[in-house]
Amino acid sequence: MKSLLAVVTGLALLAGSINVAQATERAHERREARDTRQDARRDARQDKRQCVVNDNKSNHECRQDKRQAKQDGRQEARDIKY
Repeated sequence: MKSLLAVVTGLALLAGSINVAQATERAHERREARDTRQDARRDARQDKRQCVVNDNKSNHECRQDKRQAKQDGRQEARDIKY
């Protein structure tokens, strides 16, 4: 009886540690995805400012480029997370 209890307790502890490891890995992936999105937003803002300053395109075209850059960053973050 005691050995059965020891085995069940051991399995419960093992299952708990696996869940903790999985949660830690998911947290790392979320953090990495968040950093990717933040970097994409920052880069898109800088690119738009450069576009407007250099007057290479109309404001509308610069804004569309910024939107596309942010969307690409969000997609990259999704690829990291899922």
